[in-house]
Amino acid sequence: MREQIAEEVLAGEDAWIVGGAVRDELLGRRVDDLDIACAEPERAARAYGARSGGAVFPLSAVFGGWRVALDESRTVDFSPLQGGAIESDLAARDFTVNALAVPLGGGELVDPFGGRADLDGRVLRPVSDRVFDDDPLRLLRAVRLEDELGFRLDPGAERLVREKAALAGQPAGERILDELARLSAAGFERLSELGLLEPLGGHADPRLRAFDSPWFRLAVTFGANLKRFPISNQLRRFVDTLLRAVQPADGSPREIHRLRRAAEPWALEALAFVGSEELSGTVEEARQRDPAGPLVRGDEIGVAPGPEVGRLLEQIAEERAAGTITTREEALELVRRSLE
Repeated sequence: MREQIAEEVLAGEDAWIVGGAVRDELLGRRVDDLDIACAEPERAARAYGARSGGAVFPLSAVFGGWRVALDESRTVDFSPLQGGAIESDLAARDFTVNALAVPLGGGELVDPFGGRADLDGRVLRPVSDRVFDDDPLRLLRAVRLEDELGFRLDPGAERLVREKAALAGQPAGERILDELARLSAAGFERLSELGLLEPLGGHADPRLRAFDSPWFRLAVTFGANLKRFPISNQLRRFVDTLLRAVQPADGSPREIHRLRRAAEPWALEALAFVGSEELSGTVEEARQRDPAGPLVRGDEIGVAPGPEVGRLLEQIAEERAAGTITTREEALELVRRSLE
C-alpha cells in the first residue's frame, strides 16, 4: 500500500526506492522505513501525506529530506535525487550496502558499487574515502549497522573510521543520540574499540551488560556527561537517580525500602548501576508485597501541614516495610513516640 500511494503521487516522474529499504528487502528483513529519492521531496511528501493521512514534516534543512509518519511506527521518507540521476545519488551515500536502488514501481536493481556482493559477504565498505568527512554521523552509523545487521567493517573501512574518529562529536546532539539509543552493549564496546566514545565524552564501562536497556547503557557510558546532549526530562531524571544511588548494605527489607524510595521506578537499574544486581529478586518481591494503601494519612497524625508530616509518613512506611509495625494503631503510636 505504501508503494502504491507513492507510485500514484510520483506517476510519470523519475523516482527510486533507495538505501536501507532496498538493503533490508534483499536481506529478508522487515521494511519499516521506505526511502524514496525524487526531484521534489517536499511536494511529494505533502501529496503523500494528504492521501495517506500521515503526519508530514521536514527531516533536514541541510539535506532537504521530508518524512511522512504513518501508523505502527512506519515512515515514508522523500529525499532529493542528488545530481539529478540515480548514479550520482548513490555515489553520495555512505556504504555500498546502502548505495542500492530500484525504480519505484519495479525494475532492475541499480548497484554501481558492488553493494549486493557486500550484502552477501556481510561486509560494510564506504562508497568513498570522504563519507565520514561529508557527514561524521556515519562513523556512529557504521557501528550501529554492524550491530543491527551482524556485519563487519572491512579492514580498509575500519582504518578509515579510526583515522576519522575525532569527528564523531561534530553532528547535532539529537542525531548522535538517535544512533546511540539503538546500540546493544556490544555496539558500545565496539565504539570504544574504534576510538569513537572519547570524542563524545563517554568511556567503556564494565557495567554495560548489567541491565538490558538503552537508557542504562547511555547512563553507564556517559554518566553526567549525557546531560550535555539534548535529552528528555525523564531521561535526565533517570540519570540523576542512578548517579545518586547508594549500594544497599544488605538485602534486608529496610535497606530495600530505602533503595526503592530513592530510585523507583528504576530500582532495578539502580541496583545494577551500584553493582548489587544480585538483589533484583528481592526488589521484585518487595514490589509484589506493596500494600494497597498507607496505614494512616497525613491529616490523621495530629501534626500541622509541613515537612514534618512527610518525615513522619516516611518513617511509618519504612517501619512497615521492615515489619516492625503492621496496624494503624501501631503507626500512631510510632508518631507519638517520635514527637516526644
